[in-house]
Amino acid sequence: MASRAICGFLALGALALVAQRGITAERGEEIKLWPKGAPGFENVTAAEVSKPSTNPKFAGLPSNFTVTHYPSIYVFLPPREKATGAAMIVAPGGGNTQLVIDKEGWEMAEWLNSIGIAAFVLKYRLSKAPGVTYTFSGDVYADAARAVRLVRSRAEEWHVDPKRVGFSGFSAGGQVAAMIETKFDAGNPASADPVERQSSRPDFNALIYPGARPDGFPVPANAPPAFLVCADDDRSHVEVTAKFYLELEANHIPSEMHIYASGGHGFGLRASKTGAPVATWTDRLRDWLAERGFSKQ
Repeated sequence: MASRAICGFLALGALALVAQRGITAERGEEIKLWPKGAPGFENVTAAEVSKPSTNPKFAGLPSNFTVTHYPSIYVFLPPREKATGAAMIVAPGGGNTQLVIDKEGWEMAEWLNSIGIAAFVLKYRLSKAPGVTYTFSGDVYADAARAVRLVRSRAEEWHVDPKRVGFSGFSAGGQVAAMIETKFDAGNPASADPVERQSSRPDFNALIYPGARPDGFPVPANAPPAFLVCADDDRSHVEVTAKFYLELEANHIPSEMHIYASGGHGFGLRASKTGAPVATWTDRLRDWLAERGFSKQ
């Protein structure tokens, strides 16, 4: 009895410590966007396909997905003493045939945490995976909008300011970011689902070597401020990046764009190892975020 009481006391103490630090989710905890399945696909039972990460820092997490059916976010919270209250959803790329979630998900989440920003890595449905019927402008867009709403709906739990929720994406994930940059709504206050009552508009966006967004997503007058980056020798993506920047500017949306002479496609956060000028792109993003009060230098 005495040992059981001591164990109970220690457990309560541990819980109190967790509450004090504000840690409300395991690092990398996966949370489905729709607990019962995405609308219209509630009866899907097929398995997802992924490979495990070989990076010890991300043990237990996948390195990539080649089939996805159950859209979700993975939660990465910064230390409470470093947290700014800002959050960013991260959409990895992969040409809509895979999610390069190790390089363009977990690594970005780790970097965001280092500057005090809570990160939520988005596992969205792959519209070009074999045998699927998911559409990019329909189902993938729905995943992005739901992710923004979900983070806002649990903002208090995750110690996030619901008015400081951003979105970022790499390559195909940059396409996703461009969609949610240009099409969003204030939520449905009459919905029985508390998540759907939240706005899907990001408060800020970062698009890293984005692909072209589909038709039907014109830039509205209230689009959020955006940061864009690409390399000039990534020809198909630099043209998209520059065109989108000009569209944002034409609509008076505060924007910042950096185009580096070289760096190719898919440099991610590993550009720092190249020694090329593109290696400093995260410094520019940190400056941009800090200027707006979202990060710590």
